[in-house]
Amino acid sequence: MRCIVTGGAGFLGSHLCESLLSRGHEVCAVDSMFRGKKVNLEGCKGMPDYHLVMGDCAKIELLEKAEEKLHGVDCIFHLAAINGTRYFNERPDLVIKVNIDTLRTVTKFATNLGSRLVFTSSPEVFGEQTEMPLTETIPGLFPSPHHHLRHSYGASKYLGEVLLQFAVRERSLDARIVRPFNGYGPRLKGDEYGQVAAIFLERCLRDEPIVVHGDGTQTRSMTWVSDLVDGIVAAGELDEGLDGSSLQGASFNLGSTEEVSMNELAELCLRISGSEAGMDHEPGHPGDSARRVPDVSAANSALGWSATVTLEDGISRCWSWLVALRDAGTN
Repeated sequence: MRCIVTGGAGFLGSHLCESLLSRGHEVCAVDSMFRGKKVNLEGCKGMPDYHLVMGDCAKIELLEKAEEKLHGVDCIFHLAAINGTRYFNERPDLVIKVNIDTLRTVTKFATNLGSRLVFTSSPEVFGEQTEMPLTETIPGLFPSPHHHLRHSYGASKYLGEVLLQFAVRERSLDARIVRPFNGYGPRLKGDEYGQVAAIFLERCLRDEPIVVHGDGTQTRSMTWVSDLVDGIVAAGELDEGLDGSSLQGASFNLGSTEEVSMNELAELCLRISGSEAGMDHEPGHPGDSARRVPDVSAANSALGWSATVTLEDGISRCWSWLVALRDAGTN
């Protein structure tokens, strides 16, 4: 396949680019480098089937430039978005603008070309749910924005799914939706705008106490990056589900069913790293979800997908990667 990956220089996007190339596909990454980094794509450089276009994929001419490099497009993997919990509350205007504008452009582009589109949505589309596991079609529950602005991200992803389903029904777009649950692995941002697993391990690397938000009983389903990539690739490669189902307009939760509290995750990071700095508890961001566990039965039956890497194994791999970077003087 000839594939465009928007957000291709980001954490998940760069791993996806590598995986697609290793499977014999031709890839053009499109990235504005707002959160992505060119260094994330070092493993792709020099490959004859790899291309990079730098710029905002909300501008259709950038996608047209990528199409020229590929001499056509068979599948677009749309990952470009503003992520990171601090952004949700501090810059909801930017989150909504980028996430909606890029998807509208990509959807129009894919529709005009007749290419397949895989949209990376988020479990944030479900809002503040209390019943678990989260099924693919459970209604979202969003609180009033008078309370907090966290769901600027989840709401933008929800509206993105609305736009895609409209294009599927009215314009026959072959679109599929995947929702990665708390991906982690090498290259994950560990700064104040990053994600929890990387933030915890970066603190261990500096031998500083891990800061856990709230009482630490909130849970997540941490999913190893290569597991997520396998599910995303399957959603793009398959013409129909392995169970014979149509994939056009289908949505899939991609996540580990190994539920872990933030206290347990912090303890695991401390144990694997050998850090004795301990943990502190501080008030967290408003609107933090109490639990998040996916129902992955649809992905299992249609994509043949399930998570394979345990949390302990994944955190051990991340720690080894961070230590190697530190010892090489690149962290």
